[in-house]
Amino acid sequence: MTNKLLVLALISFTFLFYTCGENKSDKPQDDSSNKSDLENFSDKMKDVSENLNEGKKVNPVDFRELKALLPETIGDLKRTNIEGEKVAAMGMNISNTNANYSDTENSVSIDLKITDLGSVSGLSGLAAYGWYMVDIDKETENGYEKTITYKGSKGYEKYDNQGMYGELSIMVAKRFIVEANGNNISMDKIKAAVDLIDVSKLESWKDVGVEK
Repeated sequence: MTNKLLVLALISFTFLFYTCGENKSDKPQDDSSNKSDLENFSDKMKDVSENLNEGKKVNPVDFRELKALLPETIGDLKRTNIEGEKVAAMGMNISNTNANYSDTENSVSIDLKITDLGSVSGLSGLAAYGWYMVDIDKETENGYEKTITYKGSKGYEKYDNQGMYGELSIMVAKRFIVEANGNNISMDKIKAAVDLIDVSKLESWKDVGVEK
């Protein structure tokens, strides 16, 4: 999760860099000026985050509520771990939860994750999930990857036939990301795992925490 936040921060920083570039002076700055820039960086990031969200501040859904949406079991696979967190940095607030499931021999596994992009659910958030902004349909001898529509939401699925590894991601209400990754398991069972998550509940939370 922390790595994902860093990616989002980098995207927002790049946006900030280019949008503020015209205001830069060719004159060298002294140490006090540099110090001021560093002190104001966090505030600028907050402004960028709000601009990318059409001027709205979004407080993410409590990760404990997200945790409640994850099933205790997936067929014969039992949940072995579940955790959640809220991460806040430079004006960006994100919450997420993830759980691990496996069989008794640990040979088959599925990981489920739900992320509320919160205050980065605008352009910067969508850019971190490149498949949302394009259409993909690719097939090889070993597997495939493609963008899909899942219960009215755009998604992405990828599967390796040889390794029997697959992943499925869904963007719900341009704010929540549902992700499933499976090892030594069919794509049908990965999809069945995602079916256990109440996506309609996430849809109903699309305006939760939004401050205008």
